[in-house]
Parts: sequence; C-alpha cells; structure tokens
Amino acid sequence: MIKYTQALFVILGILFTSCAQNTETKKTKPLQVPVNSGFEFKLSDFLGENKDLDAEVERIYKTLDDTAIVAQLIMPAVGKYGQTRATIEGLIQRRTIGGVLMLNGTKDEFTQMTKAFEATNKTIGNLPFLYSADAEPSLVNRKINGSMPVKKAAEITSLQELTEVANSISKDLNDIGINYNFAPVVDVAGNATVGYRGFGNNPSQLIPWSNTFIQEMQNKNIIATAKHFPGHGLVSGDTHASLQTIDGELKEVKNYPELISNGVLSIMVAHIAVMNNAKYSTDGLPATCAPKIVRELLINELKFRGLIVTDAMNMGGVVNVPKCASKAVSAGCDIILMPVDANKAHKEILDLYRKDAEFKKQVEISAKKVIRMKLALGLLKN
Repeated sequence: MIKYTQALFVILGILFTSCAQNTETKKTKPLQVPVNSGFEFKLSDFLGENKDLDAEVERIYKTLDDTAIVAQLIMPAVGKYGQTRATIEGLIQRRTIGGVLMLNGTKDEFTQMTKAFEATNKTIGNLPFLYSADAEPSLVNRKINGSMPVKKAAEITSLQELTEVANSISKDLNDIGINYNFAPVVDVAGNATVGYRGFGNNPSQLIPWSNTFIQEMQNKNIIATAKHFPGHGLVSGDTHASLQTIDGELKEVKNYPELISNGVLSIMVAHIAVMNNAKYSTDGLPATCAPKIVRELLINELKFRGLIVTDAMNMGGVVNVPKCASKAVSAGCDIILMPVDANKAHKEILDLYRKDAEFKKQVEISAKKVIRMKLALGLLKN
C-alpha cells in the first residue's frame, strides 16, 4: 500500500510540474499576431471615426497577452546616449518594449538597427515598433549624423523654407525607418534650453509655422509631436537636471488648442511642476505624473485624443519620483520614454496592471492607442 501511495504522489508531482510549466509557457511564448486583415489605413485615420480601424484594434489587442500589452507603453533609447544595440535586442527577446528612440548615432547605423530590430520582432511575433527621434530642425543634424543639413529653427526665414526643411527631415526619417518625430518645439522663445529650438523668435509665427511643420511631417507618414506641454519656454531652469516649476498661470497652454484642432497626433509632457494655481497645482509632482495636467487638462479640457508621451524618464525632473513609470501611466501618459531600466518599468506597470482594475483600464486605453497608431502608419499590413 505504501508503494502505491508513493507512486501516486510521484505521478501527481509530475502532473503538477507539467501544468506549471505549461502555464509559464503560455505566459511567455512568442506571439504570432495575424496581421493580414486586408484593410489599408492612413495616418489621417487615427483621429477619425473608422469602424474598420476600431475593429482591427480590438482584434489585434485580443491576441496579446499582458506582457505584450504593457510592452506597447515602453520606449527605451538606443545610440550614444541610450542603450546599446545588444541591450535593445535583449529587451525585444523579453517582449518588454513596443518602440525605440534613436538617440545620437549615424543614419547608416540607425537604418541597420531598425531593420535588425524588425527582423527580430517578426521572428518572435512582436508587433512592429514605433521608432522615434528628436528630429527638430535645430537638433536633427546632431542627433542623426549623416542626415541632410538643414537650418536651425530660428534661422528659417519663410514658410517655403520651412516646408523644404520639413520635407528634407521626413525623407531622412523615412529612409531610416523612423515613423515618430518628437518635434516641433512649441514653447515660446524664452528658456535658454528650448528657446532656439522652436519657431518662437517671432511670436506671431510660432503656431502657424509649427502647424506647417506638423502637417508636412504627417503627410509623409510620420507622427509629429508638439512639445513640451504645458509649456517650457517661460521656465528658467533645465528639467534635464532637476524638477522645474511653473509658478501661477499656465501661460503657454494657449499654444496647443489650434494644433490639436488641426490634427497633431502626439504631445510630449514635460517634467515641470505647477504651484500657486488653484486648479492645476501638481503637489510637487512633475506634470508627467500629475493627472490634473495630463488627464484633466490635456485630455478632458483640450480634448486631445492622440498619443501622449513623457519626456525622457531618466531626466532629473522625474527620476527621483518613486514608481514614476506607473504614476505617469495613471496620469494618462501613453508612452513611457527612456525609463532608467526598461525591464523594471515594464514589471512595475505589469504588477499594478494585474492587481488594480482601474490602472488596468488605463493601460488598456494606452495600449489600444499605440496599436491604433501602428495600424494607421501601415505597420501591420502584409
């Protein structure tokens, strides 16, 4: 009898181990997302009503496990001031990211990387990536060595010249495989950190010229991004180094409604706190982690429906905020840009996703927006 009992326990142990292994395999196995729906979408479809696009977002979303869902929100950087190519390949293998910022390198290097990363994504079954760059007129030639030389924003003298600059930048980005431009800067020209980078030397041309740049970029199938919300031009300090503060009125928010109504597809939120403002004070948090700024102001009041991306999460203005990645998601940000550790950021968000129903809803909203953008860009067609 003892022998039979021992044998039974051995069999049960084998079955339990097998079940556990199968469960783990189900969580981490490569995904094979069916993308051959036959639908053709355009970038301009993202903000419009399109039942086919809605249905495709839902169809693809349902193929993803929670690891892949959270991955859509994470965007580390590769290049001189980002991670190594090998590190990004490791993140792809772990299925913890949904895009990459190309940060300081050559055009040839970045072109090779986007092709290699997408080859790995295809092998693993990941969704294609959003590839971004700080391709502002004032930065692009430094950020992407080998790109066509263009004038800095403050040196451009006419709308015709601006259009030529935007077309030159978009051609380089399309050549590389970059589909997401963190430009233009729409801050007023005051802060030394951002002043020379936008079109605000002449205040009357800031919004019309920014809108022209946005439309030219998006007409070339590249997401444009207005930054740095709610406004960095009148803030004297540098958010790269430490948290900066808007004291009182949000004077630069007025720069955004026209761009939103004209269809800008992305807005970047700055690591700037707000104080002495009865409605929008952030209680010492950067705007990126403040629901009053992201959800209440940008989403609910200004009715922005595009992608909301944080400024780099390794900057001094946010890096010391505990659980800053999940706080930014809770505030309403869709993409966590350049977390200090992408795997840790993914785990932080995933852990809360699995135990907090309200947070899970916010992650689902953001992930579906990212998937919608990938569909609108044509990344998920045959």
